[in-house]
Amino acid sequence: MVEFTVPEVDYTRYTNRQLAAVPLAVLAVALLVIGGWYVATGSPVDPGVDFTGGTELRIATDAPQDEVRAAFDTNPESIRAVAADGTYVVTFQSGSATTTELEQQAEAAGFEIRSVDAVSASFGSDTQLLALGGVLVAFAGMSILVFAMFRTFVPSIAVVISAFSDIVIPVALMNILGIELSLGTVAALLMLIGYSVDSDILLNNHILRRSGDFYESTYRAMQTGVTMTLTSIAAMIVMTITATLFGIQLLAAIGTVLVFGLTADLMNTYMLNVTLLRWYKFEGVAR
Repeated sequence: MVEFTVPEVDYTRYTNRQLAAVPLAVLAVALLVIGGWYVATGSPVDPGVDFTGGTELRIATDAPQDEVRAAFDTNPESIRAVAADGTYVVTFQSGSATTTELEQQAEAAGFEIRSVDAVSASFGSDTQLLALGGVLVAFAGMSILVFAMFRTFVPSIAVVISAFSDIVIPVALMNILGIELSLGTVAALLMLIGYSVDSDILLNNHILRRSGDFYESTYRAMQTGVTMTLTSIAAMIVMTITATLFGIQLLAAIGTVLVFGLTADLMNTYMLNVTLLRWYKFEGVAR
């Protein structure tokens, strides 16, 4: 078995401001992207069919996308080609046409209908409120649990800020890359809360509750935490590529968001969280 070794970082070469500057700058840019998106569209991230309602047809045809688009009386919101099986996923907004009409138009054009998924606008709106409410409740519950565990402000807020950044950065990248908010991406955001808290609590426990020098404890935590996170990133990359090739949009969306979030977690845990803990250990406690 090949043992993965994390290179030891010499944190003494960097000041707290230098270490915190990068993750805080990335977080600020992400918040600006989300804020700008909200001003421009009225939503911090584009909701998908799961939340807005609509119809999604999966059809098999050799025709180019222009012919697929022209086959329908209603202009599709999006047409996505699935290279693995030669199909197209055609999405229509809610209220643009009935599912029966769309099926009839596809059959009249000679397309083979593989599957049909339809969500009503009212059901999608209710689902959106429930899903986003679940994220907020999960984040609030995590924050309360962390404060109950450490009972000290700085170590606790370090975990909460890192988890917040781990969610905000992927959401901003979703806007930039055109990934819509769906049940899959909401599930990925919920998973990121767990991943983030796991690595941050591991770091806090090693530094605050175990014997040894601050930097020695940090390195021990990194050996486990970085290995765990990099393994998860590698698995998510493989899943994303495979799901994209086979047109499994749900898994592809989950994998993409998790890759972004886990990468952000490495930065936030071992730069921002370490900075706050170092300040707390060497300056905050002394005061």
